Amino acid sequence: MPQRCIISVKNKRRDGKEMSTFRAFKSKNYRLYFIGQSVSLIGTWMQKTAVSWVIYTLTHSTFMLGVSLFASLFPSFVLSLFGGVVADRYNRYKVLLTTQVASMVQAVLLAAVILIGDVQVWQMLALSVMLGIINAFDVPARQALVYEMVEDKKDLPNALALNSSMVNLSRLIGPAIAGIVLERLGEEACFVLNALSFIAVIGSLLMLKLPEYHPEKTNKNVFVELKEGLAYIKRTPAIKHILILLSLISLTVMPYTTLIPFYARDVFKGSAATFGIIDSFIGLGALSCAIFLASVPSGIDLKKILAVNTVVFGAGLLLFSHEVYYPLALLFVAIAGFGMMSQATVSNTLIQTTVDQKIRGRVISFYALAIFGMQPLGGLLIGALSKWIGTQNTVAVQGIIAVLIGALQWRYLYKNTVAPKDAGFKTA
Repeated sequence: MPQRCIISVKNKRRDGKEMSTFRAFKSKNYRLYFIGQSVSLIGTWMQKTAVSWVIYTLTHSTFMLGVSLFASLFPSFVLSLFGGVVADRYNRYKVLLTTQVASMVQAVLLAAVILIGDVQVWQMLALSVMLGIINAFDVPARQALVYEMVEDKKDLPNALALNSSMVNLSRLIGPAIAGIVLERLGEEACFVLNALSFIAVIGSLLMLKLPEYHPEKTNKNVFVELKEGLAYIKRTPAIKHILILLSLISLTVMPYTTLIPFYARDVFKGSAATFGIIDSFIGLGALSCAIFLASVPSGIDLKKILAVNTVVFGAGLLLFSHEVYYPLALLFVAIAGFGMMSQATVSNTLIQTTVDQKIRGRVISFYALAIFGMQPLGGLLIGALSKWIGTQNTVAVQGIIAVLIGALQWRYLYKNTVAPKDAGFKTA
């Protein structure tokens, strides 16, 4: 497709500079990746929704929902650092293609278990562990490869924001479709559709035309390379403080999503469709934030946006926690989704536009550790806390914690930064 035919949304700032919400689509490789990944992610969110609903239906336990999150994410906590080394040592494209094929195999196995019938919780948890292991190597390779897909590096922040838009549009559509499919066709259909969705992303990856890969010879062992990555983070305050605060919010606040089945079934007396709708409104809020971030012009200070939106995250959770009027609850959970979106996207953008290319995979693996590694531990913590003080009180406590973390972000992220390289956003 000729670049002049690419559809984009453009406007002019007061200073006369042009900005485009979709400027990263000028890169053909990124466009192909975006399309394939979008289809696959809709299936992924359908599967996540179905897994949570099946486990809650079988156990009626919010603690088991936390265990489910732990099973899917803890392997990433253990192995993501090694995934970063693999992403730096080997061809990231081939690593990503391998992990996507492996993810498809996991989806097929999960669909087979459901189709056979008499599903057991341990089977769901075991296959969730398998997916967590795959994701430990998938996330660093995928995030690092985005840099290579974007031809104009000034478009990198926009590409990362569009990635988040993709994820959250999928989160908006996937659970809503899953809720309808669960009610009308059963959970089997959700898992089968997810397995089929991987055809799109694998096909798009096979169509990419990336620069020839030239491996760098190294005699260092894995642990030496991990130590290099950690040393780089320690001497780069802009990255170190982001990772610390992101780890904190991933541990204590983000696992609130594991408690949504309780609200759907016990607070609003609903069904699987209710669960899907609530999850979709979280995605709607997150998508709105992702589009906002993709649209902001160069020069905007993302640290301020991150701090303010963390407070918005907390406020949304506080308002949602004890709300019993369903329409208002959907509004408040969308506000929470808007604030939550910034945690992953802005942190990723600040890191990606700061880190040195040679160590990108290892640093991103620490990012994956912070956002995906802490959540399984948090899932167990939040699940246990909900048994002690009640689910609604737990969500309220998480809202208060988010507000406090927002204050910490304002102090540390705004005062302790270094200017990033090739960045489209101001961070100093």
